[in-house]
Parts: sequence; structure tokens; C-alpha cells
Amino acid sequence: MTISEIKELLGAEVLCCEENINNSVYSACGCDLMSDVLAYVKDQAVLLTGLVNPQVVRTAVMMDMVCIVFVRSKTPSDEMLRLAEDNGIVIMKTDKRLYEACGILYSNNLTGEAQKA
Repeated sequence: MTISEIKELLGAEVLCCEENINNSVYSACGCDLMSDVLAYVKDQAVLLTGLVNPQVVRTAVMMDMVCIVFVRSKTPSDEMLRLAEDNGIVIMKTDKRLYEACGILYSNNLTGEAQKA
């Protein structure tokens, strides 16, 4: 699935790095606890979260994620957008709740596990 397809499925707005929305992704996770992302998430390309602070972007950078989707119309700060821009991470926001957004992506075959090439 491409990031562009995620945008369409979630009715999301791209806030940063739109030039990267045609990149493919094979897995996703939904989480508000960045310590859980660090401890349990492996090979996830997309992070869906309602937590809005710079640590979210820093965690995504550490985990080599390529896209963050903020749910419930949460809007990241300018600092967060600059950090994402510096690292080429697509930032989007959607009005959907975390549960709903994850369900939509999962039902469209974007699972929590990376596909083997």
C-alpha cells in the first residue's frame, strides 16, 4: 500500500513531506505510548497515534518509520513538522479515532506485520 492510499482511506490531510506519499509501506501500528512502540514494534512503517509531542517524531526516527498519522484531528507543532521534514517522515492528520483508523487500514490489508519480499 502507498502512503497516498492511506491518505485516501483515512480522508487524511498531508502536513509534511508530501513528496514522499507515493512510497510503499507494508505494516502499521497504532499506539499512544512511545515506550511500547520502542519495546514492541518492529519493522513498522506507519505510526498512528493521538499523542502530539516531539517525542513521537523522535521515536519514529529511531524506529525507521516513514509516516505518522495523527488521529482525532490532532495537529502537530511547527517544531514537530520541522523535525519530520528533516528526516523525510510524512506527517498526516485525520479526524478518525485511533481504533477506527487502524481498523480501516487493517481491513484494507495493511497489517501489523511486515511482508517478506
